[in-house]
Amino acid sequence: MDELFYYLQFDFVIYALIVGVLIALCSSLLGVTLVLKRYSFIGDGLSHVAFGAMAIATVLKLTSNTILVMPVTIIVAVLLLRNGSKSMLKGDAAIAMLSVTSLAFGYMIMNVFSTSANVSGDVCSTLFGSTSILTLDKTEVIICIVLSVVVIALFILLYNKIFAVTFDETFCRATGVPAGRYNFLIAVIIAVIIVMGMNLVGSLLISALIVFPALAAMRVSGTFKGVVILSAIFSVICALVGMIISILCSTPVGATIVAMNLAVFIVAWFVGKFIMKLS
Repeated sequence: MDELFYYLQFDFVIYALIVGVLIALCSSLLGVTLVLKRYSFIGDGLSHVAFGAMAIATVLKLTSNTILVMPVTIIVAVLLLRNGSKSMLKGDAAIAMLSVTSLAFGYMIMNVFSTSANVSGDVCSTLFGSTSILTLDKTEVIICIVLSVVVIALFILLYNKIFAVTFDETFCRATGVPAGRYNFLIAVIIAVIIVMGMNLVGSLLISALIVFPALAAMRVSGTFKGVVILSAIFSVICALVGMIISILCSTPVGATIVAMNLAVFIVAWFVGKFIMKLS
């Protein structure tokens, strides 16, 4: 505890904890919708697209990678969620193709054009997360807070519509609800969350923040609201505990958070089994 309180005296540690908790919270809210709509894998696909865009931004030496990464990821997310059911290439196949292509393209770009002497280290830190979460400045933290507040506010205000689109999109369209607009909004929010989350766990592990808390919550609760609330609680606890363990034990931030999410999922699975036996 003394060592933990020592680290908490530093601003960069406080910034990392704030950003980590906010990203985990936002990921868990929309993660429930993606899991129920059978789009769990979209986190991987979009994160790989973001990696490819980040590689291009790095080569172009942009002052902020987000200038390029954010709009590219949003465009791809909108195309995947809006046209997945109508396109010749179905959603899972399109995501798989994008994942592999973007990952390979990004790695090739960084190897061929990068001027860095440690390309392998840069690639690994981007894919699996690194200490970048511990090097955030005040401006980046403020941007993350603002974006997180917007995401949470939109989810709360549009909760009923998101619930309807999640469970029966066809019925929503039949009753006049513009399901396409809400799918568009969900796509934009997911893209924003993924770009923010890459600093926390890396592009390869970001889908864990989206999928694991939702799956764990579904083992315990049988209602949409209950799953959303439990998912948020699980996600925040895993992110907070994972980052603290990472700081104290010098383990990789992203991998530690994912390990915590896996542990919570296993516990929730056993709890769910126990509840089923009682009922």
